[in-house]
Amino acid sequence: MILGRLAVGTAAAWAAYTWGAHLLTPGCVWRGPATRRRIALTFDDGPDPIWSERILDLLARREVRASFFLVGERAARAPETVRRIAAADHEIASHGWSHRSLWLCGPRRTEDEIARAHHLLGSLTGRPPRHFRPPWGMVNAAMFGALRRHQERCVLWSIQPEGLHPVPATQQVRDVLRRAHPGAIVDLHDAEGTRGAPVRLVAALAPMIDGLREMGYELVTVGELLEERDVSLADAAAPGDGVGRVVAMPTTAGAPGTARTRRPRRGGGGRPRRPSPSP
Repeated sequence: MILGRLAVGTAAAWAAYTWGAHLLTPGCVWRGPATRRRIALTFDDGPDPIWSERILDLLARREVRASFFLVGERAARAPETVRRIAAADHEIASHGWSHRSLWLCGPRRTEDEIARAHHLLGSLTGRPPRHFRPPWGMVNAAMFGALRRHQERCVLWSIQPEGLHPVPATQQVRDVLRRAHPGAIVDLHDAEGTRGAPVRLVAALAPMIDGLREMGYELVTVGELLEERDVSLADAAAPGDGVGRVVAMPTTAGAPGTARTRRPRRGGGGRPRRPSPSP
């Protein structure tokens, strides 16, 4: 009887710490403002010394800037690729230290995952990351405090053409172009998470970029997407004026901390929801 109660209590505590924390994800960034035709392409799971380099070549040929959510321990093994990403004026963001799901991390491990990646990426590029994407899109209750301490925002996505299961390159292109909307954040993968993901991405990326530009979209980094949002909020007459706005929550030192996202209106990319798992 006692063991059964302990098991139930432990399960309930774990559910509150993990599943319950997803009730707070409307406070994460899901998309940018819908005021201009801008979209941010984001790349998870790198750096990969082969595939990230190919992605960088392709982006350079098309003069596109993007955001790379890097895994800390992979960055430590491929520092030159990290520096090349930064030198090309792409945004360096964090995807944690080991790509371990935060559902499997207690508060101390969560702090370690976020802090180690934050400090390493900052030391490699001279600029600490401002944005964090939890591996697999899974959060826990400790993540939000850790992000405040390191002055990072949780950034999820509004379009994900490939998650846990392989999706052909042509279908990825169709899905992104069909679902494109002003302020969209597109989640792509430039390293091996789902088997073969970088190969499919290389095939999909050029027609994806060309198609978005033909539709009149400007391709920007997540930082550029959210800078506009912060400026517009400073001038707004009332909070929540507009679609999917983010309110920067100051820390005790007055520096930007986490962000709170207003629920989008219908037709503006859909209401926030817990993301499907992302590699």
